[in-house]
Amino acid sequence: MRAAVFSDVHGNLAALDAVLADAMGVGAEEFWVVGDLVAHGPHPATTARRLIDLPRSRVVRGNTDRYVLTGDLPSMIPSIDRALSTAELQVRIEAAMAFAWTRGAITAAGVYDWLAALPIEHRVTLPDGTRVLLVHAAPGHDDGPGVQAAMSDQQLRDAGLTDAGADLIFVGHTHLPLDRTVGDVRVVNLGSVSVPATAERRAMWTLLVADETGYTVEQRFVPYDIDAVTSALDQVHYPSADWLKAKLLRHIR
Repeated sequence: MRAAVFSDVHGNLAALDAVLADAMGVGAEEFWVVGDLVAHGPHPATTARRLIDLPRSRVVRGNTDRYVLTGDLPSMIPSIDRALSTAELQVRIEAAMAFAWTRGAITAAGVYDWLAALPIEHRVTLPDGTRVLLVHAAPGHDDGPGVQAAMSDQQLRDAGLTDAGADLIFVGHTHLPLDRTVGDVRVVNLGSVSVPATAERRAMWTLLVADETGYTVEQRFVPYDIDAVTSALDQVHYPSADWLKAKLLRHIR
């Protein structure tokens, strides 16, 4: 078994295509995608179509996928009065403005129902019997603090990692890669295909290779044309283009 495992595509088709090309180049046969698929990028519908067409795929939803579908806002979004008094909160509201635009794009493209039908988690058993859980933030959750390096072992237990009925858990959500073992459970945060929260600008994904004797995970990085993505934001009249450009270009200029 050779599976490409990745998270947080965020409608960034160029980054996704770079990951898929790299994955197929090293013989990936399955594609496991751990949420946050379409929101905050210029090509949500085409990204969804690309994911739909993947062979032997397992896809779960993330919190921004839910926001797109339901109109919910992140819990961090405050009242208008409070937001107007703080520059940081204004930026957060600007980010949230794009969910309705994305919902319109995926509805027009006919992929809304596919997104709405995605489960919150997938479970897979590897050839050696290792039980794998795919979930966006933490077991049972597509949102919240997720899995972070600063958490103690007890905090990770409290987040449900050791009670999830899994030996290996793949998560995303924080955009920060992590590989940690708590008790008998290994948790791997896949980082992000798009909009990483580190100085690393390349698209990030993980290759899982498994057989009857065990498994290995390899973190991989692949470059893509970020300038083409930022230009596309203007071409499609993305409503929060300046905010997203700043995130994509951070640490570059």
